[in-house]
Amino acid sequence: MTGFRRFSPLSALLAMSVMVAVVVAANILVQYPVMGMLGPINLADILTWGAFTYPAAFLVNDLTNRRFGPAAARKVVIVGFAVAVILSIWLATPRIAIASGSAFLFAQLLDVAIFDRLRLQAWWKAPVISSLVGSFLDTVLFFSLAFASVFAPVFGFDEAFATETAPLLGAFAIEVPRWVSWALGDYVVKIFVATALLAPYRVLLAVFGLKADPAAA
Repeated sequence: MTGFRRFSPLSALLAMSVMVAVVVAANILVQYPVMGMLGPINLADILTWGAFTYPAAFLVNDLTNRRFGPAAARKVVIVGFAVAVILSIWLATPRIAIASGSAFLFAQLLDVAIFDRLRLQAWWKAPVISSLVGSFLDTVLFFSLAFASVFAPVFGFDEAFATETAPLLGAFAIEVPRWVSWALGDYVVKIFVATALLAPYRVLLAVFGLKADPAAA
């Protein structure tokens, strides 16, 4: 594929810095449930603040992919993964750091692959489909590795509040560990945020002078 811009050191530094900032913020905020009520639903049972920040990582990834190509996007993912894990070990718990790093790496690399496959279709398809599929994988990997009791012997740490049973989504009769409801609530928010980020994505395409087909740019 031709037509990609040169991935200069300055461009790389900017993309990697933004990616690291997004992931570290999400790693910290995912430990804080959203306190409040939505009708009969206790939001603390289904949602953390990390869900509102993490989807921005896909925006950074997709814009890098569109402007500089998949090889550049993978470099941003790998560097962002390494630095984010190191910072997360310092700012969060080791288990959160490992879970976040693993989920981030696999989800973002999947996002790169899907985006690259769909880049020549309608401008919105690549970012929407890659972000939704990547977010699903990220949610499953992160919440299971970070909170599921089955992994406690591996990581040597268990969050009692996360593993306590509560009504599914705080509204259904079935009892599940709180982290399951967090994961479902997290993914729903990610869907809405990913959709909302289409607007800035389209604006930034114009700002960068990019077309839907990079070969024609």
